[in-house]
Amino acid sequence: MANVLILGGNGAIARLVTANLTANADNHVTLYLRNADRVSDLVNAQVTAVTGDVLDESALTTAMANQDIVFVSMGATGTVKLTETVIAAMQAAGVARVISVNDLGIYDEVPGKFGEWNKQMIGKGAQVGKASDDALVASNLDYTTLRLAWLNNRDNTDYELTQKGDPFKGTSVSRKSVAAVVTKIIANPTFASRASIGIDQPGTDGDTPM
Repeated sequence: MANVLILGGNGAIARLVTANLTANADNHVTLYLRNADRVSDLVNAQVTAVTGDVLDESALTTAMANQDIVFVSMGATGTVKLTETVIAAMQAAGVARVISVNDLGIYDEVPGKFGEWNKQMIGKGAQVGKASDDALVASNLDYTTLRLAWLNNRDNTDYELTQKGDPFKGTSVSRKSVAAVVTKIIANPTFASRASIGIDQPGTDGDTPM
């Protein structure tokens, strides 16, 4: 059984994770987003929707009450303040486990021509992503950073993982695969504990995303 708070609750990956989690009647999901009406189709006995701003530390702290794990689904490359606010709210609420979506390339770990292409496309977002990851590492939270290959909507969960310090593999991965990894961590919180993992689909190597 797990009580899970998903920030950015209307995102495609967030919706997939919600579907995975509610397949187990013992789980409860709280979706936190700017307008809770956008996920009214998901609300039921196992799913609660909360309207709030992810940069509002007080509202976020309230939403984290009695949660076992927090999934930051919207990514960490927009502003470091997002991650800093999540950390502060989790510490205030006494919640330790967090999964945070980030981009590939924040450690300059993507090799070859694809690495050059990715660096151009992500731009300064990689610096923000690295700073966000650094904030998690420096915190006392039990974090997992997910560095995602370029996302697609393929109907598969065919993925491989790379560890921090290893060259990134592949160029693309399905949202279903990412949701599967998130669901696995929630079911087994010791998996990828205080780690940064890359997620891609095997066989998608190339100069640009497949």
